[in-house]
Amino acid sequence: MKLQQLILLSSFTVLLGMSGLTNARPIVIGYQTNIEPAKVAQADGVYDKAIGQKLDWRLFNSGAEVLTALASGSVDIALIGSSPLGAAVANNLPIEVFLISTDLKSAEALVVRNGSGIHSPKDLIGKKVATPFASTAHYSLLGALKHWNIKTNQIRLLNLKPAEINAAWRRGDIDAAFVWSPALANIQKTGKVMTDAGQVGQWGSPTFEVWVARKDFAKKHPEVLSKFSTVTLNYYDSYNRNKKQWTADSPAVKKIAKITGVDAQDVPTLLAGAEYPDRQVQLSQQYLGGRTTQNIANSVNFLKAQGLVKKVSPDYQQFITTRYISGSK
Repeated sequence: MKLQQLILLSSFTVLLGMSGLTNARPIVIGYQTNIEPAKVAQADGVYDKAIGQKLDWRLFNSGAEVLTALASGSVDIALIGSSPLGAAVANNLPIEVFLISTDLKSAEALVVRNGSGIHSPKDLIGKKVATPFASTAHYSLLGALKHWNIKTNQIRLLNLKPAEINAAWRRGDIDAAFVWSPALANIQKTGKVMTDAGQVGQWGSPTFEVWVARKDFAKKHPEVLSKFSTVTLNYYDSYNRNKKQWTADSPAVKKIAKITGVDAQDVPTLLAGAEYPDRQVQLSQQYLGGRTTQNIANSVNFLKAQGLVKKVSPDYQQFITTRYISGSK
C-alpha cells in the first residue's frame, strides 16, 4: 500500500471518533528499532514508574505503519523519522513534535555489497539499490544521488522494508541498500559503507527522528509528555557524559540489544552513529527552537517531488512545541 493511501486513513472522522479515549486503556507508545540510549529506560520500566502507570509499548516496522496507528487513535505517543513526519504534517494529521529523538549521522547508511563491482558512486548506475520508500533512508539516498549527479532512473531502485533488505541481501538479490539497524549492522558484515546520513546531511539533506503525540492526547495529558521527555533527556545526558562506559558487555548495551534485536557487539558503534541533543540544545535554533521547521519543510518538498503528497505549506510551526521540555504552559 502506498504512503498516500495510508495517509487517507487519517480522516478527521476516525480521529474524532477515537478522541474520547481515556485511561480506560493503557497509554500506548509506538516505537521502532532505532538504537538510542533511552531504550534502556524502556527496558527497565523507568517511563512507567515516572508516569505512574503501566505503558503499552508497541513495535512498528516503518513510519507508514506508525502514521496509520496515529491516525486511527490506536497509539498516543510515537517515534517517527523526518520523512514520515513530513507526510503527516502535509496531510494535517493532528500531531505535534515534542522531542527530538536522534539527529541521524552514521546510524543510517548506504552499504554496497562486497563483490558487487561498486567502488565509486558512478558504479551504482544500473545496480539494484534497496531502501524503504518515504523513509529517512530513502530521503538520504536520493540526496546522495543528487549530490553525485545520478538520476534515480539510472539505478534499479527497490522499495523494501528492513527485514526484506536483510533477506534480499542474503540471497544476493540486491547490490546496495540505504537502511538502519538491525538490517544495517547485518549487511555491513559483507559490505562497505559508501556514505551515511551524516554526510548527506552536510550535503544539504539532514534527517532526524522525533517523538510525536496526538494533539488530543497532549491536551488532556500534558504531564505525561513532560515526564516522558524528562526520562528520555536524562538517559541522553547519561550517555553523552559517559560514552566509554556503554561497552558491548555493559548492562545498558545488552538491554538495548535485547529490545532491538541488534547484536550487542554492534550497539556501541551504532549508538555513536547519532547525536542525542540535551534539553538546552533541543530548545536552540538548531532544533525545536528554529531549524526543525525548515527541515520538516524540506522533507515535505521531498515527498511532493516523489508524488507522495500534494500540498506544501509555507509554515509548519504549528506541528512543533517546546512546552513539554521548557516548562512553559
